[in-house]
Amino acid sequence: MPWLEPVTLSGPHATLEPLQPAHRDGLIEAVQDGELWKLWYTAVPAPHRMEAEIARRLALQAQGAMLPWTVRDADGRIAGMTTYMNVDAANRRVEIGSTWYTLRVQRTGLNTQCKLLLLQHAFETLDCIAVEFRTHFFNHQSRRGIERLGAKQDGILRSHQIAPNGTLRDTVVYSIIASEWPAVKAHLNYQLFDKPPSGPRVST
Repeated sequence: MPWLEPVTLSGPHATLEPLQPAHRDGLIEAVQDGELWKLWYTAVPAPHRMEAEIARRLALQAQGAMLPWTVRDADGRIAGMTTYMNVDAANRRVEIGSTWYTLRVQRTGLNTQCKLLLLQHAFETLDCIAVEFRTHFFNHQSRRGIERLGAKQDGILRSHQIAPNGTLRDTVVYSIIASEWPAVKAHLNYQLFDKPPSGPRVST
């Protein structure tokens, strides 16, 4: 039996549904909000490339190298894509990546919910030893988001990849290891469900 099996993961703020070709139109509509494919420091599929991107991810799933999801918001509208990628079943490691969200859900609880669902499934169902995150050095929004999860920086792979615009990408690598998961889980649940809207008051 394959280590990774398609599964639906759900929470109050988001649902991760196994990627299907039928999601194409909803994903095209989502990516057009903010014209996300124009961001030079990340790889987001343009509308005319969405069908090919879905096929690419599903082909990697068939090879056991990726587990892709379509992200839906709390209202059930398609809001983006995410994956487990660079799957290392022998060492029980995955990377959470190839993620993008439509502009209307950015800076909401959706990303935190998605990461909580993905991390919980990785550590508590798949028994992962570590979960990795990678992003472009200049993708400061992504780096801040990863750091807010509680991931620690492992290092920077310099001139790691050639970006679509021909520039060389320095890749920042982060990870969360199994022993850190209980604290990270408590932190994410606090962020989603317990944190006061204006932040806590600190007495001195």
